[in-house]
Amino acid sequence: MPTEDIGYRGIGRAVDAAPGYNEIRFVFMSLMARMSFCTLVEVKGVTNAGGVSPVGFVDVQPLVNQTDGQGNAIEHGVIYGIPYMRIQGGNNAIIIDPIVGDIGMCSFADRDISIVKNTKARANPGSKRKLSKADGIYTGGCLNGTPSQYVRFADGIVELIGTNNLNVKAPNVAITGSSQVSITSPNIALNGNLTMAGQTGGSSEATLTGNFNITGTIKNNGKNIGDAHTHSGVQPGSGNSGGVN
Repeated sequence: MPTEDIGYRGIGRAVDAAPGYNEIRFVFMSLMARMSFCTLVEVKGVTNAGGVSPVGFVDVQPLVNQTDGQGNAIEHGVIYGIPYMRIQGGNNAIIIDPIVGDIGMCSFADRDISIVKNTKARANPGSKRKLSKADGIYTGGCLNGTPSQYVRFADGIVELIGTNNLNVKAPNVAITGSSQVSITSPNIALNGNLTMAGQTGGSSEATLTGNFNITGTIKNNGKNIGDAHTHSGVQPGSGNSGGVN
């Protein structure tokens, strides 16, 4: 731990003062310590919250502490305004914005990318700095917990699991099952015109409630029961007619 009289000690050790190899090694390692390549970070802030928007930025804090020459921990500060990676091609994207508390990998560019971040176009480096933590890119999650919403691919199965709403929107939607399509729910609402082809049936009784306007022929067990059907055994009086012809 740092002491009150001298604070944190430098990164040098007693052995580093020995002439020759140790001195050269100390200088080399000191220069390397100023370079950033990639590290695990924790997300501390996010500009986006899952909406449809351009790729946003995160604030991150490296999880692996710095240490002084005596091995004392020195926490990193928060790195602000780091662009994060999204799976996207043209106008097509999978939107999964990071959230505060996520752990992921952050890599660092070899030149200053600040101008490109602002203009999204080819540009010169914004400064002479190289391999700086200010030029980080958050590339995705690592070491995170079990998800509750997910797309899962396994041998012979694909699952799309949601915890609340699952919305599919498009001008035309087609669902094709080569052997069967099943929809299971306590309540199913169909809003719009319905076209059916093929046979319908079920293993239990169905109850239909409400008014129905039907155009065309209605048959029950092969017999027409529509507006033009007739009955046998019709006689004047209070008797009932016979069966449907």
